[in-house]
Amino acid sequence: MIRKLSSRVVYENRWMTVREDEIERLDGSRGIYGVVDKSDFALVIPAENGGFHMVEEYRYPIGRRTWNFPQGSYPDGRTGDPEDLARRELAEETGFRAGTMTRLGYLNCSHGTSSQGFHVYLATDLTPGETARELEEQDMAQGFITRDEFASLIRSGAITDDSTVAAYTLLRLHEDALRT
Repeated sequence: MIRKLSSRVVYENRWMTVREDEIERLDGSRGIYGVVDKSDFALVIPAENGGFHMVEEYRYPIGRRTWNFPQGSYPDGRTGDPEDLARRELAEETGFRAGTMTRLGYLNCSHGTSSQGFHVYLATDLTPGETARELEEQDMAQGFITRDEFASLIRSGAITDDSTVAAYTLLRLHEDALRT
């Protein structure tokens, strides 16, 4: 196990904190570990009619547009009920409201560098409505993707969001459990 000896914040803004920890390894040697602390987020799989309602947007860190399931966190490091957050993100990004929200699980993302994780929900019994996107989401597009198209988009590199792919795995495990 690695033991933290000290910690200092090297960068901070309203979305994240980057800290540098002085650590001691099992063998007694010392080192530095950089950690990005971010609030957990909620990811929603809006499913109906053999497919998913997904969003596509420009992702600044990778310099291109990609498709993903609706997702987001509470602003300014606030916390709250993950299902409420999932419902909020679904409505904001797609306009849909879910009659049924099923929790599929919790996963960590980039667990080698970040403390952030995410709650995954399946949204069904969908009712359309108006979106209320944030400023960074102005260019967001929305589309219905069949399951076959979803797989093709992963293969072609149009879906590269690890959280979306991991959430789909939780969905498949959930569906398998319902069949047994």
